[in-house]
Formats: sequence, C-alpha cells, structure tokens
Amino acid sequence: MHIINKKSTTKAWAGAIPLVSFANAEPAKEFPSTQLQTISGKIPDGLRGTLYRNGPGRLERGGIEMGHWFDGDGAILAINFTDAVATGVYRYVQTSGYQEEAAAGKLLYGNYGMTAPGPIWNQWQKPIKNAANTSVLALPDKLLALWEGGKPHALDLQTLETLGEDDLGGLTKGLNYSAHYKRDKQTGEIFNFGISPRKNATLNIYKSDSTGRIIQQAAYPLDGIPFVHDFVLAGQYLVFFIPPVRLNVLPLLIGINNYSDSLKWQPQLGTQILVIDRETLSVVSRGETEPWFQWHFANGYVDDSGLVIVDVARYEDFQTNQYLKEVATGKTHTPAKSTLTRVYLHPQTGKVTSIQQLLNGHCEFPTVPQQNVGQASRYTYMSTSRSGTDISQEILNAIARFDYNTETFTEADLGENRYPSEPIHAQDTQNPEQSWVLTVVYDGNSHRSEVWVFDSDRLDAEPVCKLGLPSVIPHGFHGTWNPA
Repeated sequence: MHIINKKSTTKAWAGAIPLVSFANAEPAKEFPSTQLQTISGKIPDGLRGTLYRNGPGRLERGGIEMGHWFDGDGAILAINFTDAVATGVYRYVQTSGYQEEAAAGKLLYGNYGMTAPGPIWNQWQKPIKNAANTSVLALPDKLLALWEGGKPHALDLQTLETLGEDDLGGLTKGLNYSAHYKRDKQTGEIFNFGISPRKNATLNIYKSDSTGRIIQQAAYPLDGIPFVHDFVLAGQYLVFFIPPVRLNVLPLLIGINNYSDSLKWQPQLGTQILVIDRETLSVVSRGETEPWFQWHFANGYVDDSGLVIVDVARYEDFQTNQYLKEVATGKTHTPAKSTLTRVYLHPQTGKVTSIQQLLNGHCEFPTVPQQNVGQASRYTYMSTSRSGTDISQEILNAIARFDYNTETFTEADLGENRYPSEPIHAQDTQNPEQSWVLTVVYDGNSHRSEVWVFDSDRLDAEPVCKLGLPSVIPHGFHGTWNPA
C-alpha cells in the first residue's frame, strides 16, 4: 500500500500519473474481464449498461518521458453493470504506433507535445503517432477510441480488442475525426468535425447515421491554423467558437518544435464564430466576439426567442496548455482557471448579445444528460475543485451539478487526496425519474482506483455504491455511458 508522505512536495494525485520517474507511479496495468469487488452499498437495480473511459495509460517508454499529458498511449476502461455484478476490463488501444514502440522498447514517434526522439530527420519520417487517448463513441457494433489528429480506432464493445483504424465510410486520406462528437438521441444522428492543417486550415464537418457511417460532409476554410477542440449542437445549428490560438508552422515543418509549443495565444484576433445549419451543413453566419479559450462546451440550445444559448468552460487565456503539460510531470505550478459561462448568440448574424458567468469556481469536463444534448437541460454536471484548493498545485478533485432552474450548485466532496474522473450521467433503465452519476476515483491515500456511483439528485450524499478496480487507472479524459 502506498502511504502519502505529508512532508513531500509531490501531490497525492501524482500517484496516478503513469511515469516511472515516480516511485509510486508506473504505466497502467491492463486487466482482463474481472468481477469487481463491492466496497460499499449495492449496485442500483436500474443501472444497466457499460461505462467506457479513455485516457493516457503510459507517458514513458524506454526511459524517455513524453512531453505532454496529451501524448500518452490511450487505454480504455469498460465497466459493465448487469443484473448481478459489475465486471471491468482495461486494455491499451493497439494502434500501429503503440505496437511498433512496444516491439522496439522505446519511443519512436513525435506527438502533440514532443518531437520524435533521435536525429532531426526522424521528425519527418515518424512525425506523429495516433494516441487514440481522448474519448470514446459507443456504436451498435463497435466502440470507437477517438483522438482529434487522426482516424478513430474501432474496438470490440465487450473485450476491447482493437479491430483497427476505421474510416466510417468517409474519412479519406488527410481527414481527421475529432474526439468531441455530438449525438442527437432523438434522431440518432452523430455530428463531428476535423481540422486539416494547411497554410489556411480546413474545417471538415461530418454527419453520420446512428451506426457511425458518414452520410454527409462539408468543408470550410479557416484563417491560419487555429486550435479547435470542441463545438456545440444547438437545436438546428452546429456552432463553432474558434479561439485566438494559431499554429506557428515553420518551426514545426523544419522539425525543431512540437505542436504544443508552436501554438501561440493571439488575443487581438478575438474569438471567431461559425454557425452551421445541421441539415444542409451550410454556413448560416460568421461572427466575432471577445477573446477567450475553451477546451469544452457543456451544451447548446435555441431558446423561445430564437437565440442560441451556449454553456462553456471558459479560460481567459491559453495558460491551461502549460498547466496540462506540467500535469504529465506530476508537479504543476501554472494557475489556469476555467469558469462555467453562458453565451447568448444571434444565429442569423453570428453576433453575441451577452456573456454571463454562471459560476465563479474552477470547473472542467462539463456535460449534460445524453437525452438533452442540443436541447435545454436543467442540469450540467462537471469536474471541479474543493473549497480551498490551490488550482496551480492540484488537479480537479470534486464533481458537481449546477441546476439552472434553482441556480443551485451541489458538490460531491470526495475527501482529501481523492481525484474523480469526469462525471458521467446514466439514466435508470427502470425509472425515468431516476438517474445516476458515475466517476472513476483515484484514492491517493491508498493508491487505488474505484468506481463510485452517486444518486444524481443527491451528489452531496454518500455514494450508493463503490466498486474496487484491480489496478490503478491513470487520470484520463472523456468517457460515455452505453445503456443496456
């Protein structure tokens, strides 16, 4: 058992950063289908389906550390809830780059935050590895491991065996597929995008049917090469807020710098807005507003007056990228605060009519129940920080719910040295009035990982169930709930 040294400057969360330079941390250990031990409570009768989560499983190979948290090889966790038990499976995505590096016993490729090791010509021969580490999309016959710089990888829904890259019937050479799709539960349609970097980048937009097959696509030029990580489905619109971050291409092309360090904050450019019609994928309007940066949106919808309402985790600048680079080392010092913010937008003109900060506390990974994506949602769930947390020194250490009707913020305080993943909402299969919130918790006090299940209406109460996992699951990014 790992014991926290109270005098150490290393934070408890570093125990789940998969770098061997820490005595208490190492690359994640896969495990086959395993029945999970119930630590407390019981699995709710109506919680039936599978929780999938994606994130970097290792940040080192052959004694060389990767340059950024975003560079780690993707590993997928699946927790399947059945009538009697919960079982877990954890496996690395077997990308070609992962297999090649595993066989060589060393890093061979560059990535978002690192150039390829070795002589400079490696930068051109082995520039970027598809890490498949950001999110997951559960389709009827496969699970997609998503990473925004390439194609998705298809996996078996039960065993997590990697089946290979998937072009979804439309991703021809040079077309990338983002990690942040939007699925309309009413129509089954799936929307996504990808950026093709050129002198001026191209924004590619995709519409898929419920099987994931691309049935419609469009392409639009952008100014320079911006960094676009997410977008919003809002009623009949797809809305892109393009932050004032641009890629400085020259040092990247000649191999002396990586993507992360070549991204420059240029607030004078403002935030550009692109509103797309979801039926035709044609441009409705373009606009511009004040500068900010966002990784993630909570949701969007059209109100009764026809305005588009967008909720976003908003940063005042791009310091967040430096902070996330530091996370990979296990020691952070850069403050990067994001606040839940509401933007009111006129879709026909692209003009922002007002911007309202909803919460003052730091938050990330905002989500809404799946059935509310693109529509008004009473609740947004998010990861946040416990009261008194120094956000420059810690990672997110609580989850919460914001109720728009009552303007109430309800926090689940997991206690000292415990770190939850992004909260995932799961609808009860037996009772439409009941739902649950699932999160994977790393307990730095015991160096263990657990699955915690909360009643969505009682986040500030004890979890209704806690399940033990066979090995530590490193801090990850995004997941999804796939109902039975």
